[in-house]
Amino acid sequence: MALVEVRNLTKIYRVGESIFGGHRGEVRAVDGVSLDLDQGETLGLVGESGSGKSTLGRLILRLIEPSAGTIRFGGCDLVHLGRRDLRRLRRDMQIIFQDPFGSLDPRWRVADLIAEPLLIHQPMSAQLRRQRVLELLGAVGLDESACHRFPHEFSGGQRQRIGIARALALHPKFIVADEPVSALDVSVGAQIVNLLSRLQRQFGLTYLFISHSMPLVRYLATRIAVMYRGKIVEMGPGDELIAHPAHPYTRTLLAATPEIEPVP
Repeated sequence: MALVEVRNLTKIYRVGESIFGGHRGEVRAVDGVSLDLDQGETLGLVGESGSGKSTLGRLILRLIEPSAGTIRFGGCDLVHLGRRDLRRLRRDMQIIFQDPFGSLDPRWRVADLIAEPLLIHQPMSAQLRRQRVLELLGAVGLDESACHRFPHEFSGGQRQRIGIARALALHPKFIVADEPVSALDVSVGAQIVNLLSRLQRQFGLTYLFISHSMPLVRYLATRIAVMYRGKIVEMGPGDELIAHPAHPYTRTLLAATPEIEPVP
Protein backbone atom coordinates (compact mmCIF):
# COMPACT_ATOMS: atom_id res chain seq x y z
CA MET A 1 0.00 0.00 0.00
CA ALA A 2 1.26 3.48 -0.85
CA LEU A 3 2.27 5.77 2.02
CA VAL A 4 0.66 8.80 0.33
CA GLU A 5 -2.37 8.53 -1.96
CA VAL A 6 -3.81 11.61 -3.66
CA ARG A 7 -6.94 11.50 -5.81
CA ASN A 8 -8.44 14.33 -7.88
CA LEU A 9 -6.95 16.96 -5.57
CA THR A 10 -8.09 20.47 -6.46
CA LYS A 11 -7.50 23.93 -5.04
CA ILE A 12 -9.55 26.82 -6.40
CA TYR A 13 -8.90 30.45 -5.49
CA ARG A 14 -11.68 32.95 -6.09
CA VAL A 15 -10.41 36.16 -7.67
CA GLY A 16 -11.90 39.63 -7.83
CA GLU A 17 -15.33 40.76 -6.66
CA SER A 18 -17.94 42.11 -9.05
CA ILE A 19 -20.05 45.19 -8.25
CA PHE A 20 -23.06 42.87 -8.00
CA GLY A 21 -21.40 40.67 -5.37
CA GLY A 22 -19.76 37.31 -5.81
CA HIS A 23 -16.53 36.71 -7.69
CA ARG A 24 -15.46 37.47 -11.23
CA GLY A 25 -13.56 34.28 -11.71
CA GLU A 26 -11.45 31.54 -10.26
CA VAL A 27 -7.92 30.23 -10.49
CA ARG A 28 -7.37 26.48 -10.35
CA ALA A 29 -3.97 26.41 -8.68
CA VAL A 30 -4.17 22.61 -8.48
CA ASP A 31 -6.57 20.94 -10.87
CA GLY A 32 -7.57 17.31 -10.35
CA VAL A 33 -4.15 15.89 -9.41
CA SER A 34 -3.77 12.19 -8.58
CA LEU A 35 -0.54 10.50 -7.48
CA ASP A 36 0.91 7.89 -5.10
CA LEU A 37 4.17 7.77 -3.15
CA ASP A 38 5.51 4.48 -1.83
CA GLN A 39 7.49 4.24 1.38
CA GLY A 40 11.14 5.15 0.81
CA GLU A 41 10.80 6.63 -2.68
CA THR A 42 11.35 10.14 -3.97
CA LEU A 43 8.81 11.65 -6.32
CA GLY A 44 10.31 14.65 -8.08
CA LEU A 45 7.72 17.32 -8.88
CA VAL A 46 9.04 19.67 -11.55
CA GLY A 47 7.58 22.67 -13.32
CA GLU A 48 7.97 26.41 -13.78
CA SER A 49 7.04 29.03 -11.18
CA GLY A 50 3.28 29.34 -10.86
CA SER A 51 2.57 25.81 -12.05
CA GLY A 52 1.06 24.82 -8.68
CA LYS A 53 3.94 22.73 -7.30
CA SER A 54 4.22 24.37 -3.88
CA THR A 55 0.46 24.56 -3.50
CA LEU A 56 0.22 20.83 -4.16
CA GLY A 57 2.89 20.09 -1.55
CA ARG A 58 1.09 22.16 1.07
CA LEU A 59 -2.25 20.59 0.20
CA ILE A 60 -0.85 17.09 0.74
CA LEU A 61 0.32 18.14 4.22
CA ARG A 62 -3.01 19.90 4.76
CA LEU A 63 -1.31 23.18 5.45
CA ILE A 64 -3.81 24.46 2.87
CA GLU A 65 -7.38 23.18 2.76
CA PRO A 66 -8.33 21.55 -0.58
CA SER A 67 -11.39 22.56 -2.57
CA ALA A 68 -11.98 18.93 -3.63
CA GLY A 69 -10.31 15.54 -3.71
CA THR A 70 -8.87 13.09 -1.21
CA ILE A 71 -5.53 12.68 0.55
CA ARG A 72 -4.63 9.50 2.39
CA PHE A 73 -1.51 9.09 4.50
CA GLY A 74 -0.75 5.58 5.73
CA GLY A 75 -4.36 4.71 4.91
CA CYS A 76 -5.73 7.61 6.99
CA ASP A 77 -8.06 10.14 5.36
CA LEU A 78 -6.38 13.52 5.98
CA VAL A 79 -9.12 15.66 4.45
CA HIS A 80 -11.71 14.69 7.06
CA LEU A 81 -9.34 14.30 9.99
CA GLY A 82 -10.10 16.40 13.08
CA ARG A 83 -7.64 18.90 14.44
CA ARG A 84 -6.45 16.70 17.32
CA ASP A 85 -5.86 13.64 15.13
CA LEU A 86 -4.20 15.76 12.46
CA ARG A 87 -1.82 17.18 15.06
CA ARG A 88 -0.78 13.66 16.03
CA LEU A 89 0.03 12.90 12.40
CA ARG A 90 2.08 16.10 12.02
CA ARG A 91 5.12 14.34 13.51
CA ASP A 92 5.09 11.93 10.54
CA MET A 93 4.80 14.67 7.90
CA GLN A 94 7.23 17.58 7.65
CA ILE A 95 8.30 20.27 5.20
CA ILE A 96 11.63 21.82 4.22
CA PHE A 97 11.06 25.34 2.96
CA GLN A 98 12.64 27.14 0.04
CA ASP A 99 14.02 30.07 2.04
CA PRO A 100 16.14 28.80 4.95
CA PHE A 101 16.39 32.28 6.49
CA GLY A 102 12.70 33.14 6.29
CA SER A 103 11.67 29.79 7.80
CA LEU A 104 13.84 30.20 10.94
CA ASP A 105 12.87 32.67 13.67
CA PRO A 106 15.84 35.08 13.82
CA ARG A 107 15.27 35.70 17.55
CA TRP A 108 15.84 32.06 18.52
CA ARG A 109 19.10 30.22 18.97
CA VAL A 110 19.64 27.13 16.84
CA ALA A 111 19.23 24.67 19.73
CA ASP A 112 15.81 26.17 20.53
CA LEU A 113 14.72 26.14 16.88
CA ILE A 114 15.48 22.44 16.53
CA ALA A 115 14.07 21.56 19.95
CA GLU A 116 10.71 23.32 19.43
CA PRO A 117 8.97 20.37 17.68
CA LEU A 118 10.12 18.12 20.52
CA LEU A 119 8.61 20.47 23.11
CA ILE A 120 5.28 20.51 21.26
CA HIS A 121 4.92 16.87 20.19
CA GLN A 122 7.31 14.72 22.19
CA PRO A 123 7.84 15.76 25.82
CA MET A 124 11.15 14.58 27.28
CA SER A 125 13.73 15.68 29.81
CA ALA A 126 15.98 18.63 29.03
CA GLN A 127 18.97 16.28 28.94
CA LEU A 128 17.38 13.95 26.38
CA ARG A 129 16.18 16.91 24.33
CA ARG A 130 19.70 18.37 24.19
CA GLN A 131 21.06 14.96 23.21
CA ARG A 132 18.52 14.73 20.41
CA VAL A 133 19.42 18.24 19.17
CA LEU A 134 23.12 17.29 19.04
CA GLU A 135 22.28 14.08 17.15
CA LEU A 136 20.30 16.07 14.59
CA LEU A 137 23.04 18.65 14.13
CA GLY A 138 25.54 15.85 13.56
CA ALA A 139 23.22 14.19 11.04
CA VAL A 140 23.20 17.34 8.89
CA GLY A 141 26.92 18.05 9.19
CA LEU A 142 26.97 20.68 11.95
CA ASP A 143 28.58 20.47 15.39
CA GLU A 144 27.74 21.48 18.95
CA SER A 145 29.08 25.00 18.46
CA ALA A 146 25.98 25.80 16.39
CA CYS A 147 23.65 25.43 19.37
CA HIS A 148 24.07 28.89 20.89
CA ARG A 149 24.26 30.87 17.66
CA PHE A 150 21.48 32.65 15.76
CA PRO A 151 20.39 31.96 12.15
CA HIS A 152 21.96 35.17 10.78
CA GLU A 153 25.39 33.92 11.88
CA PHE A 154 25.28 31.08 9.33
CA SER A 155 25.61 30.86 5.56
CA GLY A 156 22.59 30.00 3.42
CA GLY A 157 23.65 26.37 3.08
CA GLN A 158 24.19 26.04 6.84
CA ARG A 159 20.78 27.59 7.52
CA GLN A 160 19.19 25.04 5.21
CA ARG A 161 20.96 22.28 7.15
CA ILE A 162 19.41 23.69 10.33
CA GLY A 163 15.98 23.65 8.67
CA ILE A 164 16.51 20.03 7.66
CA ALA A 165 17.56 19.11 11.21
CA ARG A 166 14.37 20.73 12.52
CA ALA A 167 12.26 18.79 10.01
CA LEU A 168 13.88 15.52 11.15
CA ALA A 169 13.35 16.15 14.86
CA LEU A 170 10.25 13.96 15.21
CA HIS A 171 11.43 11.02 13.06
CA PRO A 172 9.03 11.78 10.18
CA LYS A 173 8.13 9.27 7.50
CA PHE A 174 7.34 11.80 4.76
CA ILE A 175 8.97 15.13 3.89
CA VAL A 176 7.92 17.71 1.33
CA ALA A 177 11.13 19.44 0.18
CA ASP A 178 9.81 22.64 -1.41
CA GLU A 179 12.58 23.90 -3.71
CA PRO A 180 15.12 23.50 -0.88
CA VAL A 181 18.13 24.55 -2.97
CA SER A 182 16.73 27.27 -5.23
CA ALA A 183 17.97 30.05 -2.93
CA LEU A 184 21.51 28.60 -2.82
CA ASP A 185 24.36 28.71 -5.30
CA VAL A 186 24.94 25.64 -7.43
CA SER A 187 27.76 24.00 -5.48
CA VAL A 188 26.10 24.50 -2.07
CA GLY A 189 22.77 23.34 -3.48
CA ALA A 190 24.40 20.17 -4.78
CA GLN A 191 25.78 19.46 -1.31
CA ILE A 192 22.29 19.84 0.17
CA VAL A 193 20.86 17.46 -2.44
CA ASN A 194 23.52 14.89 -1.56
CA LEU A 195 22.70 15.37 2.13
CA LEU A 196 19.02 14.74 1.47
CA SER A 197 19.89 11.59 -0.44
CA ARG A 198 22.06 10.31 2.41
CA LEU A 199 19.42 11.10 5.03
CA GLN A 200 16.82 9.25 2.99
CA ARG A 201 18.94 6.10 3.04
CA GLN A 202 19.78 6.54 6.72
CA PHE A 203 16.24 7.13 7.99
CA GLY A 204 14.06 5.48 5.34
CA LEU A 205 12.42 8.76 4.36
CA THR A 206 9.86 9.35 1.63
CA TYR A 207 10.26 12.63 -0.28
CA LEU A 208 8.15 14.84 -2.47
CA PHE A 209 11.01 16.87 -3.95
CA ILE A 210 9.74 20.06 -5.60
CA SER A 211 11.97 21.90 -8.04
CA HIS A 212 12.06 23.86 -11.28
CA SER A 213 15.35 22.14 -12.17
CA MET A 214 15.01 18.93 -14.16
CA PRO A 215 18.67 17.87 -13.57
CA LEU A 216 18.30 18.05 -9.77
CA VAL A 217 15.04 16.13 -9.88
CA ARG A 218 16.62 13.59 -12.21
CA TYR A 219 19.51 13.05 -9.77
CA LEU A 220 17.41 12.58 -6.62
CA ALA A 221 14.05 11.23 -7.75
CA THR A 222 12.85 7.67 -8.22
CA ARG A 223 10.00 8.97 -10.38
CA ILE A 224 9.30 12.36 -11.92
CA ALA A 225 5.98 14.19 -12.24
CA VAL A 226 5.78 17.21 -14.53
CA MET A 227 3.31 19.90 -13.50
CA TYR A 228 1.90 22.55 -15.82
CA ARG A 229 -0.92 24.99 -15.05
CA GLY A 230 -2.12 23.04 -12.06
CA LYS A 231 -2.13 19.62 -13.72
CA ILE A 232 0.25 16.67 -13.82
CA VAL A 233 0.86 16.38 -17.55
CA GLU A 234 3.36 13.51 -17.40
CA MET A 235 4.69 11.11 -14.77
CA GLY A 236 6.95 8.10 -14.83
CA PRO A 237 10.32 6.56 -13.89
CA GLY A 238 13.01 9.23 -14.06
CA ASP A 239 15.30 7.65 -16.66
CA GLU A 240 12.39 6.71 -18.90
CA LEU A 241 10.78 10.14 -18.73
CA ILE A 242 14.08 11.89 -19.46
CA ALA A 243 14.90 9.59 -22.38
CA HIS A 244 11.42 9.59 -23.92
CA PRO A 245 9.43 12.69 -22.86
CA ALA A 246 5.89 12.45 -24.18
CA HIS A 247 4.55 15.93 -23.42
CA PRO A 248 5.78 19.08 -25.23
CA TYR A 249 6.16 20.92 -21.92
CA THR A 250 8.47 18.18 -20.59
CA ARG A 251 10.61 18.52 -23.69
CA THR A 252 10.73 22.29 -23.16
CA LEU A 253 11.92 21.84 -19.57
CA LEU A 254 14.62 19.41 -20.63
CA ALA A 255 15.87 21.74 -23.36
CA ALA A 256 15.86 24.84 -21.12
CA THR A 257 17.75 23.58 -18.06
CA PRO A 258 21.53 23.10 -18.03
CA GLU A 259 23.02 19.97 -16.51
CA ILE A 260 24.08 20.18 -12.87
CA GLU A 261 26.33 17.56 -11.35
CA PRO A 262 25.90 17.24 -7.55
CA VAL A 263 29.20 17.07 -5.68
CA PRO A 264 30.14 15.48 -2.33
